[in-house]
Amino acid sequence: MNLKHERYARFALCREMLETPEVMRAFDPDAVAPLARLARSDAGLLLTGEGSSRIFPAKRARAAALRRPGRAGVPVTEGCTQALEYDLTDMVVLGASNSGRTKELVRLFKALKAAGHSRLGGITAFGGSPLTEVTDASLVLGCGPEEAVAATKSVVEQALAVQAVMAARNGTPAPKAAEGAEAVEEALGLPVPREFAEAMANSRTIFFAGRNDGVAEELTLKTNEIVRKSSDYLEGTYAAHGIEEIMRPEDVVVLIDPFVDEEAKLAECLRDGVGATVIAVADRETLFPTLRIPAAGDWKEFALLAAGWNLLVDAGLAAGVNLDKPERARKVGNEVDDPNPGG
Repeated sequence: MNLKHERYARFALCREMLETPEVMRAFDPDAVAPLARLARSDAGLLLTGEGSSRIFPAKRARAAALRRPGRAGVPVTEGCTQALEYDLTDMVVLGASNSGRTKELVRLFKALKAAGHSRLGGITAFGGSPLTEVTDASLVLGCGPEEAVAATKSVVEQALAVQAVMAARNGTPAPKAAEGAEAVEEALGLPVPREFAEAMANSRTIFFAGRNDGVAEELTLKTNEIVRKSSDYLEGTYAAHGIEEIMRPEDVVVLIDPFVDEEAKLAECLRDGVGATVIAVADRETLFPTLRIPAAGDWKEFALLAAGWNLLVDAGLAAGVNLDKPERARKVGNEVDDPNPGG
């Protein structure tokens, strides 16, 4: 993606994606202090929200915590409606909603508040929203509003906020997001091979396979909004455990940072067995045609997500869709007081 080219510059989606590195450079981890005070305890932590506001921010934080034993407790994550079924009495609940109007999250917080819960934190781009009215502490994002239906820069800032809260719980300095901005910027600007974009544009289904850290799953969701294609998320090594039975040669499988030890099996099952197009996004060469991101250290997941956005934009353009105007999807899926709630 490059805003010097009109094919990208005319879309709010592309402009907002390309604002992400500056959002990272401008992020102030001290801004999460109210949430950090709320969450700095021995209590468990639930990270919740719907769709993009939860998938990458919460699952990346969980995976990062599991990689660092001996620190504060690993957070759990769940969708808001299922979380209503849990006993959250002794947990800090941190919920994200870009709009602050997501019905499921506001409903959960109202129910908890009515039960006497007093450790509810919210992350939103809009102060004075229904979410901030039912929280004990909140953070208003600095990324500004988004015009495109698909959330992008806000997802990254939500992830930075959750990361800063986790650092406070651990008693460690928050990572400096500016250090990851360059890798994200480079990933957004990578030239996407035409054959990648055309294969995705002409596919029946686009599968994303990768770790349960939010990256591949978030890109699966973004495929529906951006490329308007059916998509599926294959967690971990699921792609080698029977899914090939229903795959077709016109399908595309995108491997996000594939496990080295699994590449040969994936090639056997998916490329050679099914005849599907298999590509990878990684910071190294793989057995498959690869969109290669820069080495990014602890910021790898952010760079992988940005490269995935880049790939989806070119696939959407190859498919001839208007990236900013899906036919049915809306910016806020199920909105508080919405007379016609969607998904």
